[in-house]
Amino acid sequence: MYRAVKSRGFVAVMAGATTVAMLAGCTSSGGGAGKSGQAGSSTVTLMAGAQDLSKEQIAEFEKLNPGITVKLILTDATRLNTMLAAGNPPDVAVGGAVGSANINARGLATDLTPYLQKSTVLKESDLAPVNNSFRWDGKQSGKGPLFGIVKDWSQDATLWYNTALFDKANVPHLSETEATTYDDLLKIAKQLTAKEGGKTKTYGLGLEWAWTLYGPMSAMILQQGGHLYNDDLTEINFNSPEARRAFQWYVDFAQAGVGPTSLNPLPDGSDFSTFAAKRMAITQDGYWFGGNFAAKDALKTVKMAPAPVMGDTRANPTYSGQGWWIPKKAKNKDAAWKLMEYYMAGPPAQARAASGWGLPGLSSLMSKLPQELPYQKAAYATAQNELKYAVALPDSPYISVDLLNTTIDKYLKAAITKKMTVQDACAALTDELNKALKQGKDQIG
Repeated sequence: MYRAVKSRGFVAVMAGATTVAMLAGCTSSGGGAGKSGQAGSSTVTLMAGAQDLSKEQIAEFEKLNPGITVKLILTDATRLNTMLAAGNPPDVAVGGAVGSANINARGLATDLTPYLQKSTVLKESDLAPVNNSFRWDGKQSGKGPLFGIVKDWSQDATLWYNTALFDKANVPHLSETEATTYDDLLKIAKQLTAKEGGKTKTYGLGLEWAWTLYGPMSAMILQQGGHLYNDDLTEINFNSPEARRAFQWYVDFAQAGVGPTSLNPLPDGSDFSTFAAKRMAITQDGYWFGGNFAAKDALKTVKMAPAPVMGDTRANPTYSGQGWWIPKKAKNKDAAWKLMEYYMAGPPAQARAASGWGLPGLSSLMSKLPQELPYQKAAYATAQNELKYAVALPDSPYISVDLLNTTIDKYLKAAITKKMTVQDACAALTDELNKALKQGKDQIG
């Protein structure tokens, strides 16, 4: 989800008394926060989205942990940076596993390993592999101690499509197991795009352009057997044949007029409302997108399909993997960990899994995913098959994902409008990002 953070709610599902009792009996599993962790008579400040933790769930947690009060601050990147710089951060913050390398390299997050070792609620062996992107060994992500836990995630290159619009255009449905190529996907999108009076009536394909460009382009490069970064992640290269091909595909997509771009954005910056209104045939979104269609009045002609492929290797990563982390200078680390246990393994975690709003961060919760409705059962099967192709995206500690996205978009627009050739745009993009990487390296050391 990421990526820009995918704002999404979920249907509250009440957990059984066993889970509540388990959590009530496991409130002393802290990792030794010392003087900063005066749990039992403190306030835990959580910076998260309004949809992440309901008032009812906060009340339940506070009942299970007398003396601990939860204060919710809505997610605000600027405010978080200010709080971190001032040495007065929230006790828990939300962030992507992909992109956490920059935070970890700056020494801003707490190593959660001691807490995991003592916890009877969260076990390291139960963490889904996606959590490894929160690991940091001092040089790169994917190895070493754990600095965050994923709350939910998706393999974000998968496709959702409206079968009714396919039928109307006499286009065969996508396979539930075999990946289409990106080139064929663009051809299909052209067949599905409908225009009337010079305006687009139905988009053939949405890419959630406003959310991320780095994620899908990185996946395209991996699928071709290429590498975007050098070995120590200090330099990036969009001049390689694999990177240029991915960049060119986005230019072709935009110039074909088959879907929204930053030059032709959707009013709300998200594919969902347009897709739900039957004005978009395909959207590239993760498993979480299916959570939109469980309601009785929701669109029923939806199916999920595998991630498309560019090259010979199927690869379907998460672009973010949203999770929670505890800042290094948090004042109430023990109490923050108790809240994390409740959120990641207790009723909120079970509610998220059962609602279908993403794959769970714990392997033990995978069986909770919904399979009651036909589209849910089919999507579950597709998602389980896609797990074979899960990969981790490269995550340089010397640059933020936001800067990567905005800079890529800048040069895509130049190429789309023919102010620059693809070759020149890729060269200029490489130069600008490498300057930013050098600056980041100099700052971090």
